[in-house]
Amino acid sequence: MNEMGRFGLWISGRHWPADPAAVAEAAAEIEALGYGSIWIGGSPADDLALPEAVLAATTRLVVGTSIVDIWRSDPKALSASTARLRSAFPGRFYLGLGMGHAPAVEATGQQYVRPLSKLRAFLADLVDVPVEERLLAALGPKALELASTSAAGALPYLVPAAHTADARRILGPGKLLIPEQKIFLGSDPATAHTVGRRGTAMYLGLPNYTTNLRRYGLTDDDFAGEGSDRWVNTLVAWGDEEMVRARVEEHFTAGADHVALQVLSADPTPQLPMPEIRATARVFLA
Repeated sequence: MNEMGRFGLWISGRHWPADPAAVAEAAAEIEALGYGSIWIGGSPADDLALPEAVLAATTRLVVGTSIVDIWRSDPKALSASTARLRSAFPGRFYLGLGMGHAPAVEATGQQYVRPLSKLRAFLADLVDVPVEERLLAALGPKALELASTSAAGALPYLVPAAHTADARRILGPGKLLIPEQKIFLGSDPATAHTVGRRGTAMYLGLPNYTTNLRRYGLTDDDFAGEGSDRWVNTLVAWGDEEMVRARVEEHFTAGADHVALQVLSADPTPQLPMPEIRATARVFLA
């Protein structure tokens, strides 16, 4: 795969503009700013149209899904789309896969049972998607063990650096470890906590995340309401440039190969936060 450097961006699929020309313009600027990758969240569709558009607008950027939800995906269709991208953009695409979450799965009428077995079966049904070009959104030890044997590595989401250290230990050397890290460049605590809650409150009702975060000291008190200050402080690197850089650097010290920065904005509108993405580039890529 192409060299990604140290920093990429995690961007929800719903934050990209609907206009294909605007997608291409934003992707080209992100590449020009010096980011090494873009990870598209929100369970991208099996046709992988958005990752393909980002790849087509750039020349070196690595693009990945973070993640495709296996409960809402067809492995044959996904395999065909992946093959198309691998052929058109060799060495620049990672297929990120994950086990989803019980509330979303059950809303589709399915039962969220034995998710790890479901993931193993899904991986077995993928056709011509090399192990070295797929990544798993692994949180717990068993999922990380699966990532170590059946994927190029792991894409942990909503995790502190202590999880990165545990993930590296379980994955072992030679496997990619790319945690997502939310950041907000702002030193006012009230503003940072407001922005942080807006970016994290949706995850409070998802047991996969809360169960994992209990391993790192969070409790029911932290999961109450829209989340405690400790919840926000654990999951969002905020403050001045030096403080935010130091928090992100903790992931590298713990064993990360690359960090996918999710740039939060004080603007509550769900859109691509290009001003903040530019400011973040000046902090991390200058």
